[in-house]
Amino acid sequence: MTDTSPRALSGITVLEVRSIGPGPLAGMLLADMGANVIRIDRPGVPTRGASDHIAPTHRGKRSVSIDLKTDDGRELLLEMVEHADVLIEGNRPGVMERLGLGPVDCHRRNPRLVYGRMTGWGQDGPLASAAGHDINYIALSGALEGMGADPSGPPVPAVSYVGDFAGGTMFLLFGILCAVRVAERTGVGQVVDAAMVDGVAALSAPYHGLLADGKWKLGRGRNVIDGGAPYYHVYECQDGQFVTIASAEPQFYALLRSRLGLTEPLWDAQHDEEQWAVQEQRLADIFRTRTRDEWCSILEGTDVCFAPVLSLADAPRHPHNVARETFVSVGDVIQPAPAPRLSRTPGAIGGPPPVAGLHTREVLGELGIGTDRVNNLISTGAVAIAEHPAAGQ
Repeated sequence: MTDTSPRALSGITVLEVRSIGPGPLAGMLLADMGANVIRIDRPGVPTRGASDHIAPTHRGKRSVSIDLKTDDGRELLLEMVEHADVLIEGNRPGVMERLGLGPVDCHRRNPRLVYGRMTGWGQDGPLASAAGHDINYIALSGALEGMGADPSGPPVPAVSYVGDFAGGTMFLLFGILCAVRVAERTGVGQVVDAAMVDGVAALSAPYHGLLADGKWKLGRGRNVIDGGAPYYHVYECQDGQFVTIASAEPQFYALLRSRLGLTEPLWDAQHDEEQWAVQEQRLADIFRTRTRDEWCSILEGTDVCFAPVLSLADAPRHPHNVARETFVSVGDVIQPAPAPRLSRTPGAIGGPPPVAGLHTREVLGELGIGTDRVNNLISTGAVAIAEHPAAGQ
C-alpha cells in the first residue's frame, strides 16, 4: 500500500538523525501524512530493533548514510539543514553540540529550522546526562506506581507504549507541529525539548485532579479503572485466553448483570468496595466456563463494554479491524495503517522502509550536489550507499 498524492504535510522536509524508540515512530507518522522524511544513517552501525527493510517505523522515508564524525559529513548535513523545515535527533544532551550540529549551528544556516530534541530526562536537570529507558521515565513521572492490579505486588511495566511513544513520540510531534506553525508565520524556528518524563507527567493531569479531589487512591488495584473494580477487569476464559469488561456506568452494569444472570443481592452493591473481592472471584469463575470466542458471541458489540484480549498477530484479523482496514501489508509485513484519519487529506504509506544509504545519491542530487563530489564523499567515507539496494525495494 503506497501513495504519492498530496497529503496534509506535503512540502515539509524532515531530517531524522537516526535514533531508537520514539524518534523513528515520529518520523513514520510525519511521513504517513506526506512529509519528506530523510533518515540520516551512520555508515557501518548495526541496526537496533527490526531490520531496516522490515521495520514499519521507517516506511515512507528515504535514507542517506553520512558519517557525522567527519568534517565533510558534518558540512553535508548542514547543507541539508539549509533546505529542511525540521530536524529530529534523540542523542543525549550535548552530543550534537560537540559535533558542531546543535541548534545554534543549524540555525546559523537556517533560521526557520524547527529543531526537535527527544530525550527521556530532558535537556537540563540533575538527570539530563544519565542513561535511562522507558520504565525509568514513567517511574519518575509518577505513572508506573499505579500500574498493576495487585495492591501487594510491584508495579507492572507497560511495555514502551506509555513512556517512549505516548509521552515521547506524541509530545515531540505536538511540539514540532506547533513550532512549524510559528515558523510559517514568523520565519523563525525554535528548539523543541521533548522529554518523556514531561510528556508522561502531562498525560497524568486528569489523575492529579482526581487525587486532589479525594477521588483517586494511591497504589495499585484500588480504583475503578486500574483493575480494582470487578466490573472493569480482565478475566481468563476456559481456553486460557482473556477478555475485558468495562461496565462502569449503571446502565452498562445492569446489562452485564442481565447477560451473565447476576440476580443475587450481592450484585446490587456495584460500588461497595468491601464486596469487590468476592464479586471478582465470582466473575472469574463465570468467565472460566466458556471460551473466549463463546464470550465474544454473547457480549461483543453490546453495551456491556466488552472486548477480547488479542495478540499483535490476532488483532489484524478481527472483523472490526478488517472492516476499517486498521492494518495493512507492506512488503508482506503486517502493520498499522496511517492514523488518525483525515477526511480531506488522508495519510498514506509513501513506500517500504529503506536500508541504510539507499537514497544517498538521489537525495544529494536533489540538493544540487554533483556526481563528482558525491563520488569523492563516498571514496573518503563521509557518505555511503546501500550495498544491496534491492533489499529496500
